[in-house]
Amino acid sequence: MNEKISICPNFYTRLETTSLLVHKVIDSVKQNKIKKRNLIWFELTGCSGNIISLLDGANPDFKSLATQMVNFIYDNSLMAAEGEDAMEKLFSVIDDDYILAVEGAVSTKNNGLYNIIGRWRGQPVTAYDAIKKFGEKAAYVIAVGTCASDGGISAARPNPAQCVGIQSLLNKKVIKLPGCPCHPDWFMGTLAYIMLFGEPELDSRQRPIMLYSTLIHDICPRRKYFDSGIFASKLGEKTCMFKIGCRGPVTRVDCPVRKWNEGVNWPIEDDSPCIGCAMFGFPDKMEPFISYDTT
Repeated sequence: MNEKISICPNFYTRLETTSLLVHKVIDSVKQNKIKKRNLIWFELTGCSGNIISLLDGANPDFKSLATQMVNFIYDNSLMAAEGEDAMEKLFSVIDDDYILAVEGAVSTKNNGLYNIIGRWRGQPVTAYDAIKKFGEKAAYVIAVGTCASDGGISAARPNPAQCVGIQSLLNKKVIKLPGCPCHPDWFMGTLAYIMLFGEPELDSRQRPIMLYSTLIHDICPRRKYFDSGIFASKLGEKTCMFKIGCRGPVTRVDCPVRKWNEGVNWPIEDDSPCIGCAMFGFPDKMEPFISYDTT
């Protein structure tokens, strides 16, 4: 059987949404219709996979973001300044307009001393303090990736550093972009939408509906195998992997049509079940990732 299935053309038009939004922002900035926004990006308790993913963005790419859309104020991996100079730059915008993007969870044990992002005026600044200070004053807060959204791998059992998602520490709405890592388009599109129109429409878990409204299962290229009752019994079989643990039926995001690395591939196309990395409770509530009890 051919693995390709017919998917509503509407899904493919969604692929152009991020690019259209970003280019509309860039044009609007050039024409002085809107101003560049200050952007702060925190890398907290996690693997920094989301900033790496963002750097891999293609259309639009990171250069477009950093040079034509926003004033990239702070990111500990990318900024040239270091030490106190970096922290001075960070704190220089705390009373101005800025959008805060956060990847990684927040360690709360011992008042956050397990994650110190820098020293300012001789005092350590914990991730816990930074989220409290900058999160409450930000125009918008975006949780980039699963750890920032809901704790993710950083908060998985036994969670010795008592990590939590950033919403747990803020008294304001956080726009969540779960996924491990977050696709660059998901962030770029959300940021561009905010700059043009304000807060996007969100679902009950505070995810943008334009990106997180569709079950992977409903647009999976192997869906016809599920409908026909043809299931894989082990990895490598190119049929439906539902019985060996695929979480596509409960995971809402558009991986099957957007794919990764400039649209080259995604897990199921490479014979790996969806592990539900964009779902609330990942990874603990999505385990086991593979099951060989297929009865």
